[in-house]
Amino acid sequence: MSGDVADRWAVLVNHEEQYGLFPADRAVPGGWAPAGFEGSEDECMAHVDERWTDLRPFSLRRAMAAR
Repeated sequence: MSGDVADRWAVLVNHEEQYGLFPADRAVPGGWAPAGFEGSEDECMAHVDERWTDLRPFSLRRAMAAR
């Protein structure tokens, strides 16, 4: 990393199936898990944009489907 800007990012996902980016050279923070993709910030954002099409948390989607 140079300064505060990561050169390589990791896509993470939490238990609510929400995505985030985190510097790939750092330990994954609690509550998050690797989503299996690393790359530049732009590559990671494109990956997230392709997969995270419903921004509602998983628990809300499940509750709405149960109604």
